[in-house]
Amino acid sequence: MTSEPLGLIAGNGAFPRLVLDEARRRGRAVLVLAIEGEADALPDDADVRLHWIGLGEVSKAIRLLKEAGIHEAVMAGQVKHNKVFNILKPDLGLLRVLKRLGTRNTTAVLGAVADVLAEEGIQLLDSTGFLTPLIAGVGTLGRRTPSAAEQADIDFGLAAAREVARLDIGQSVVVKGKAVVAVEAMEGTDEAIRRAAQLVGAGLTVVKVARPQQDMRYDVPVVGPRTIDVMREAGATALAVEAGKTLLLERELLIAGADAADIAVWGARA
Repeated sequence: MTSEPLGLIAGNGAFPRLVLDEARRRGRAVLVLAIEGEADALPDDADVRLHWIGLGEVSKAIRLLKEAGIHEAVMAGQVKHNKVFNILKPDLGLLRVLKRLGTRNTTAVLGAVADVLAEEGIQLLDSTGFLTPLIAGVGTLGRRTPSAAEQADIDFGLAAAREVARLDIGQSVVVKGKAVVAVEAMEGTDEAIRRAAQLVGAGLTVVKVARPQQDMRYDVPVVGPRTIDVMREAGATALAVEAGKTLLLERELLIAGADAADIAVWGARA
């Protein structure tokens, strides 16, 4: 186990704080680069140095990491997909990233960022390596097993979601009666669930998968308690995620919330 300092590039949600806490538990000092407009408040103390950076400030991020002697970094937390289209003043580092892109979606941008970091001597680590206990297993993950009708919707939704993911459109679909009601795109899973409820009402099943070539360094499928809250409000009754590849953030809260709402949570085999 190395004691070298770790870089943490932080987006929104609980994911960055969980990685930070585990890195500190392992005795690693952490340099946090918190993305303005995305990251929540994070500590700045003896073990943590905190800098705020704009989404387009790739050169600044590289400079801060190199000045701190950092050779390993982790990306954790979501960056809203539509932010890719709202970078008004890209710096030279971001221009290095953008000129490599065949498509301008978040996955492609983050992959190019990882390549630029590697060229600068900074290895991007698989962020799930810090959160192994939170990876979904196979089978029933909460109190309730999906009903026969829900399992039929899960099986149908898995095939649809994997095709959507293969096309790099999104990673989630919302199903009712073996019909796809909503497909996640840039708006994210929660908004897709809300849209499905507006279209057909309650009785929804939500299915989330990994991409065929999922790069776990920067693109981890994640669900958390907020998604369960949205499902409860929408009248969704089952959630299926891809086992071995999906992070259950704040796992105990997620499962407790699902159990309280009588929502089945299922880990599907990859």
